[in-house]
Amino acid sequence: MPFELAPLPYAANALEPHVDARTMEIHHGKHHAAYTSNLNAAIQGTALDGESIEAILAKISSSSAAVRNNGGGFYNHNLFWNCMAPGKGGKPSGALSTAIDAAFGSFDAFKEEFSNAAKTRFGSGWAWLIVHDGKLVVCSSPNQDNPLMDDAPVKGTPILGLDVWEHAYYLNYQNRRPDYVSAFWNVVNWDFVSAQFQQALK
Repeated sequence: MPFELAPLPYAANALEPHVDARTMEIHHGKHHAAYTSNLNAAIQGTALDGESIEAILAKISSSSAAVRNNGGGFYNHNLFWNCMAPGKGGKPSGALSTAIDAAFGSFDAFKEEFSNAAKTRFGSGWAWLIVHDGKLVVCSSPNQDNPLMDDAPVKGTPILGLDVWEHAYYLNYQNRRPDYVSAFWNVVNWDFVSAQFQQALK
């Protein structure tokens, strides 16, 4: 099959207490696994078979709902797991820090805007930090959509994503999405995000 479920880059309990092990096990082993297998089934025998996930998303408006939902879910979660790591958090440094200050005024101002995007996304969806025309932008998207999709209202390359579907936090936080969003900052892997930033600028 063209797309495979990559293992988590750390143990399921590595992000505790901020993200609990049971949530990680279900989220990765059930939800992400289902997006992966359903994407493979949706593209099997079609012209999309063998294309990269980025190429598929770039023309998603001409694809079925199954390709959209599962292709987005596959890509989004691959990014999400790597946006987090144990013993991380804090603030970015170097070029990313400079770009955040330029775009938002300060890291705290960025953090507030990103958190608000995550907290106010109605229903299921994602909050994003993206690179658009060389600049940083915060946005959000519904369901498993993302800014790589050709019909996204705000387009760009995601470098940081936060899953705000209830399955991402409900076992531990129930309806307290703001608490989950706040906890996320304790595990953000700024080294990875910085690398994504540099790649997006090329």
